[in-house]
Amino acid sequence: MAYARGDGLVHGAIRLVPRTTPVWPTSIVVAVTILACLVSPAAAEEPGFESLFDGASLAGWKANENLGSWQVVDGAIVCHGPRSHLFYVGPDAATPAEFKDFHFKADVMTKPNANSGIFFHTKFQPEGWPAQGYEMQVNNSQGDPVRTGSIYNVVKNFIPPAADNEWFTEEVVVKGKAVTVLVNGKVLFEFVEPEGVTGTRRLSNGTFALQAHDPGSEVHYKNIRVKRLP
Repeated sequence: MAYARGDGLVHGAIRLVPRTTPVWPTSIVVAVTILACLVSPAAAEEPGFESLFDGASLAGWKANENLGSWQVVDGAIVCHGPRSHLFYVGPDAATPAEFKDFHFKADVMTKPNANSGIFFHTKFQPEGWPAQGYEMQVNNSQGDPVRTGSIYNVVKNFIPPAADNEWFTEEVVVKGKAVTVLVNGKVLFEFVEPEGVTGTRRLSNGTFALQAHDPGSEVHYKNIRVKRLP
């Protein structure tokens, strides 16, 4: 049903396997369309985008466990330590920010053997791996072969689209049932979620979260911004 070829991406029809207990009917398959498009406007040419990180503090963000896994260094959020997830809650944590259709961008730098992720359509939870929404993988060299840009356990990319110790831009665009992932302006794939998906591992609405995966992983994030789409 699914096969891989030399570019390291899974092509054709694939059956989705959620990270937690499967909630999708086994008959559901999803078409992954590989696109070849180059577009990534410079920050100065990004009308409509709002910054989610002030470059100096974790204001607007809330960690769920192991607070020491997060710090701000040289204008970047650095995750390095035991498992923790840093959720964007916005200026008022009593009414957390939510996003449905959006274009999200972040500049990312992975250190060697680092694993992390960017969750979207998720919600704050006090501990554990986020149960709601999807995770866009951040991993260019760690032992897990699923590389940067993958939608974890849904669309798997096995070739790193960026290098460790270098800044790259990772993007995800959600519009309706369509999810498009870009790295350094290049579209890796478009994934269309099928109708009838139930459970929490699906598109709905929610916020973003960054992942501190393990003590051996160090990843830096900066210029985190989002544009709400109509």
